[in-house]
Amino acid sequence: MKIHEDIRIASTLDGTFYNSPERFEASRQKLFERSWQIIGESDLVKVPQAAYPFEFMEGFITEPLLLTRDKNDQLRCMSNVCTHRGNILVDNPCILNGGISCSYHGRRFGLDGCFKAMPETEGMVDFPSQRDNLTKLEVKQWKQFLFTSLNPTMDFNDLVGEMEKRVGWMPIENFIFDANRSREYLVKANWALYCDNYLEGFHIPYIHRDLAKALDYDGYKSEIYKYSNLQLGVAKGGEMAFDLPQSSPDYGKRIGAYYYWLFPNVMFNFYPWGLSLNIIRPLQHNLTRVIFKSFVWDYSKIDAGAGALLDRVEREDEAIVENVQKGISSRLYGKGRYSPKMEQGVHHFHRLIADFLMTPLD
Repeated sequence: MKIHEDIRIASTLDGTFYNSPERFEASRQKLFERSWQIIGESDLVKVPQAAYPFEFMEGFITEPLLLTRDKNDQLRCMSNVCTHRGNILVDNPCILNGGISCSYHGRRFGLDGCFKAMPETEGMVDFPSQRDNLTKLEVKQWKQFLFTSLNPTMDFNDLVGEMEKRVGWMPIENFIFDANRSREYLVKANWALYCDNYLEGFHIPYIHRDLAKALDYDGYKSEIYKYSNLQLGVAKGGEMAFDLPQSSPDYGKRIGAYYYWLFPNVMFNFYPWGLSLNIIRPLQHNLTRVIFKSFVWDYSKIDAGAGALLDRVEREDEAIVENVQKGISSRLYGKGRYSPKMEQGVHHFHRLIADFLMTPLD
């Protein structure tokens, strides 16, 4: 699995990685359980005593979790499984004025997950103990977006810090979610293959002819960080570009798009019109759900520049990724090589995958 640190020498992940149910299962435990995954936006629990049940990664890691906002307006994330006999505690989003109560035997918890009471406990020894509290998970917030992890092995700031420095000047918290411009796609390919494709602009002139008209291929570049990276899309003359503040390190440049990837499976794509948030959800070793969520800043710019026609770009990506999934299943394919100029993001991604899969579980 080891990927050489020198991109000029390195070879890609072996084709069997994308076709192996065993590697897929290893990724579930060694990679995704250790990663930060996006829950949604902060208005999922808008008011004190609100609760929102969810799965850590729906369809993949179906760990039942509960997001709450307590009386002190503190966000909490915890197990949604009763510590008595394992009943699911909260089935639907709701307001929990009386705290969390199990419908099976009446055990009660506070909105912080701490055990409060249970009927018929006379005679029990060493009760209650810490085991009777709901297991708590960290919940982190960047702008309006909430994240959690089952077993985080990376600092959250290492994930979002560089993005905050670069684009934090935008009023992202005020971007408006547009359900009509949001989509879900099923892609018949491995989740990592979809990310590989995202992480390089090498294919744009060949696959995305309309996008290529909006972006300056020669000005396209990648910046690699610890657990994230940025692809900077420079707009061609006459195409839509950001009106950047003087405080921006890109001031004076014609930036058409900021493409941020957060390890392992989240993409924040910023355009002059707003944000396209892409969440990549593995389902099987050769099947992936791709969730597109649109948050609009300026509707007057939505049909211009690199951020236009996103549905077409997605369908073009889907077609090529599915074709590559077939190709890497070939007995005659082994590994490829990286373009040092155009595939730095793919090389970085593969190195992180290899590092996580080679690191023993605690």
